[in-house]
This record gives sequence, C-alpha cells and structure tokens, in this order.
Amino acid sequence: MTDTAEPIKILLEERCEYIPKGSKPLIIPTIESYLSQLPGWDVSLDYKTLSKTFSFKNYYQVMAFINAVAWLAHREDHHPEICFGYNEARITLTTHAANGITLNDLILAAKIDQLLAE
Repeated sequence: MTDTAEPIKILLEERCEYIPKGSKPLIIPTIESYLSQLPGWDVSLDYKTLSKTFSFKNYYQVMAFINAVAWLAHREDHHPEICFGYNEARITLTTHAANGITLNDLILAAKIDQLLAE
C-alpha cells in the first residue's frame, strides 16, 4: 500500500530551483495529482496560478503569517503574490518564467501549509 502523503513529503524535502525564461509549466494531470494533496489550494481556469485564502482571528495573526511566508519565500527564492486584510491572507503562486505553474509553486504551497500544521 502506498503512502498517500508521500507526494507532500517529497515537496517538503525539495528546494525551489531557478527556472529559465521560456521553460514549460507542468502539465494539467501533474498539477491535479499534487492538488489532491494540497487541501484548499485552487488552480485558476487557465492553470497558470495556484491560490489559497487563509483565515485568522485577527490582524496580528495575519501579519505573523505573512512575515513567515515572506521569510520562506526569501529562503526558497520564489515569491508569491500576497493580498491581506484584517483576518485573512490570500497567497497566489505562479512561475512567471514558465508562464504557469511549476514544481516551485507546489513546493512553496506545501511549505506554506506546513507553517500552520499542528
């Protein structure tokens, strides 16, 4: 029997890599297979972005989360779009050099989720 969490474990162990301009994004079946392991993350209709909204009790928690995501993004050298308000933050991931979703986006999504894992 295979461990269904295995793809996530692999993503958590990986590091984002440089993606040269003009690289190809991941194919839809690959994106879908990872999305099944990333609860709450949604892909855009054109399969170019991956996003998730995180809810919190207050502004302080939102800011703490955003700062943690910023630290993680800096460490991985892969930077999401972050929109936030009083009690929520929306993270959107894409790889501009590939004009779509790459393994870097999935790695960062898994690591962002890990920030809130209990």
